[in-house]
Amino acid sequence: MTDLAGRLGPDKVKLGVCCTLWWNDDFPTIDAGISFGQAVSEMALAGFQGCSIGHKYPSDPAVLKAALDLRGLEISEPWTSTYFTIGKMRHKTIAAFEQTLANLKALGGTELVVAEFGASSHLLPVDVFANRPQFTNAQWDALTSGLDELGKIASSAGMKLSYHHHMGTGVQTRADVDRLLASTDPNLVHLLLDTAHLTFAGDDPLDLARAHADRIGHVHMKDIRPGIVSRVREEGLSFQEAVELGVFTVPGDGAIDFRPILEVLADAGYEGWLVVEAEQDPNNATPLEYAKKARSYLAEVLGW
Repeated sequence: MTDLAGRLGPDKVKLGVCCTLWWNDDFPTIDAGISFGQAVSEMALAGFQGCSIGHKYPSDPAVLKAALDLRGLEISEPWTSTYFTIGKMRHKTIAAFEQTLANLKALGGTELVVAEFGASSHLLPVDVFANRPQFTNAQWDALTSGLDELGKIASSAGMKLSYHHHMGTGVQTRADVDRLLASTDPNLVHLLLDTAHLTFAGDDPLDLARAHADRIGHVHMKDIRPGIVSRVREEGLSFQEAVELGVFTVPGDGAIDFRPILEVLADAGYEGWLVVEAEQDPNNATPLEYAKKARSYLAEVLGW
């Protein structure tokens, strides 16, 4: 056993996996025809305790919960896109969030993840770096006040809101994350640390973890292939092209050393989800193989 086994043991953290190993929710053409039932069965078989929600999941919370309970899985988080920085979308954003919260409550979950997709370039067939939005001060104010409102809604329901910085969006870099955290209520808005998205953006996830360990409420453990990042920058590729080329992979298969990041989390007394994620093409990366590879790596690093 390693020292981490005690400080980030199963009494402190749960290990989840995102369904983006099995299909892609942003780009439905990235799909190998794997069903919901096969995906969640393989998640459990690989040794995970929970999972994110994807577009192939049953829409009825009761049906979904029964399927997950059968396999011993919980929901690590649902995703809600926010649109606070563009016109006439505040009310719709809040309404969508409240619906997600209601569904999550029916599933017995407590963690909510959001990201601002107003004017995002990540879904478009354009250079993901050159065309990502740069928010005005007014847009930043709209975003941070909106996030505080969502955080208050979540907190009043006994749930936790974490913000996901993301490639192609207005909150992509370390500087963006710093500004967002400085401008939101630390009791209401937490940070989802996504190791690969920050590395892809050109920043260091370890430095970010050290600087904001007390704000981290959720973790996506995703690895990256730097050679493909360089190609994306040099050739002006889109986010979808980057994913299809294999820019992301699971922990232990790329360039990120997760042990020091986990040490920082342990030192900060982190409790919550550690969620493996890799937006990969399942036609090229067999999902169960990569899920088991990630779980094996975590067993080696965490000691369980």
